[in-house]
Amino acid sequence: MTIFRTAVKGRSETRWLGILLGLFLAVGVVEYVAAAERQKPARVLMVTQSKGFRHGSVNRRQKKLSPSEIAMTQLGQQTGLFRVDCTQDCAADFTAENLKNYQIVMFYTTGVLPISDKDRDHFINKWLKTKGHGYIGFHSATDTYRTKDPKHRWYQELSGGTFNGHPWNARNTVTITVHDTSHPAMKPFGKEFRFTDEIYQYVNWVPKNVHVLMSLNMAKCNPKQPYHVPVAWCRNWGQGKIYYNNLGHNEKTWTNPVFLKSTTAAVRWVLNLEKGDATPNPGVSAAEEKKAKAAAAK
Repeated sequence: MTIFRTAVKGRSETRWLGILLGLFLAVGVVEYVAAAERQKPARVLMVTQSKGFRHGSVNRRQKKLSPSEIAMTQLGQQTGLFRVDCTQDCAADFTAENLKNYQIVMFYTTGVLPISDKDRDHFINKWLKTKGHGYIGFHSATDTYRTKDPKHRWYQELSGGTFNGHPWNARNTVTITVHDTSHPAMKPFGKEFRFTDEIYQYVNWVPKNVHVLMSLNMAKCNPKQPYHVPVAWCRNWGQGKIYYNNLGHNEKTWTNPVFLKSTTAAVRWVLNLEKGDATPNPGVSAAEEKKAKAAAAK
């Protein structure tokens, strides 16, 4: 077993945790603590295994937790809302037996993960359909099982879309429009915001299956592409929930107070501690497609 269950220690980790603690206090993430203390912390299994490209945000240097793992571990500790176990070994840890210990799984992964058919079927047909359970994907979670093998369509449907390049690289500052400002995970962002991070475009995107939460405002982005580029979305899966956010390529994103507050709210939404719509809204995608074509044509 390769799960990290203990508190983060060491000089570099301490520096990260100090930065994060200051940010939490500054932006009011601790507002969730009082409510969280009244209930047992949820258990989260954070999967950061890379069978394809390995991002710096999930890279464990000197066998210590990666920046994203440190951020999520500390976020859980500071809010009291959840406790995180981190793994980069799906074969050992992403099993039907081990999933009994968790309410949420988080994926920041790439490639074809070593998950058995039996454990996969349990995950998508039983575990994830349970009320109070959920999947949260970050950034390259959509660059996972990126194949044409029909055997992997289950994940493409679950994640909502498949990575198909990133015209907006890690140094691009883009403008993002929030479509559902009432969703708890979107409230921290406001109606529109600018953010520096790598942004994906997708194939296997089926608007009728998802509730789009935010997208690129193509008129205010460069390069301009003639198609809709969603950035975050959610959906129901039986009685369970799915949430995906493209942000998280840059290590700096994992110390961004607004991103962290949004992620905290996403966890609360998955746990049914806050209400938020997950009804598919294909009209949003259609409208954004028209806007993008108009912007690219200028």
